[in-house]
Parts: sequence; C-alpha cells; structure tokens
Amino acid sequence: MPLPRPADLTSLVLRTDFTDDAAWDALCAAFDADHATFVSDPRYADATIPALMAEDAAADEDEQLTCLFLADATALAGPAHRLLALDLYDEPGRTFRVPVEWFPDVSANLAIANMDFEDFADCADATGTFRGFGDG
Repeated sequence: MPLPRPADLTSLVLRTDFTDDAAWDALCAAFDADHATFVSDPRYADATIPALMAEDAAADEDEQLTCLFLADATALAGPAHRLLALDLYDEPGRTFRVPVEWFPDVSANLAIANMDFEDFADCADATGTFRGFGDG
C-alpha cells in the first residue's frame, strides 16, 4: 500500500505519535493548510524511517513521494512543532527538523522542485533543525 498522497502543491504531514490528540490538533492549527496535507492514520503509529522508506519504495513509481514530514513525539512536544523532514528521493533516509515558521518556505520550494532536499538539510544547525539560510 503506498503512502498517502498529499494534495497538489502541498507536503504530506504524517502523524506517527498518537499519545496526545490535543497536541496533534495544536500542531495542525499552527500550520498553514495551504502547504500541508495532514494524515492521522493509526497504522503509522510509531512508524520507523526504514519502514516508511520501504513502503514508499514498494509503491508504483508514479505513486512514490520525494519527501514527507513526520509529526513524531518531538514535533508534538512544543510550540515550535519541529516536524521531521524525510528525504525519499535523492538521499533516502536523510532528515532534518523544520519548525512551524519555516515550513511554508521549505514545503513550497520542495513541492515545485525549486530547491532540493539537500539545500535545506545542508543548512540545518547543530541540532539538525533548519532555521533559514545563513541563520543556522
């Protein structure tokens, strides 16, 4: 079964932590829905990066994603909502964190292939979080 498909020109935000529904609701409210397709499906509870990569790789080529964003325990833990960005195309398995304020820029640029995953990942700070170009 392929991973869920995001709406056109949006990025998939996949919930993997199901311990706090209020935190999930707060995360969804904090993000601009114009840039995100939110999926809360219990079958992805505690999904690992290798499992998600394998699921995507097993899909037909036209159903595969280039990246996705995970709403894991870290993302649900605070107001920064640092989603875990996961590369599924250029360097499968590579990750970095994206706080809510940077998500629209990252999502839009990846969705239209204006920039590559590595452009953002290479600018992540020592904590693995993208905080803009020149600021991280």
